[in-house]
Amino acid sequence: MSTTISSAKEKAAAARTELASTLDAIEDKVNIPKRAGELSKKAQVAYEENPVPFIAAGAAIAATVIGLIAWAIFSDD
Repeated sequence: MSTTISSAKEKAAAARTELASTLDAIEDKVNIPKRAGELSKKAQVAYEENPVPFIAAGAAIAATVIGLIAWAIFSDD
């Protein structure tokens, strides 16, 4: 009988440890500030390796914004 209780306690302890590990993994995946920091670091490394796509995207965004402003100012609507 004592062996059964010890086995049950060991299984319960193992289940708690596994549950804690699973909850930690879930928390890590949904931790938005941590994920944003990781994304920021990846973007910074990518920019340092090759800034041309970032500069081109910035220029395209600026041109679009300027175009929309000009359209709003000069359109007859």
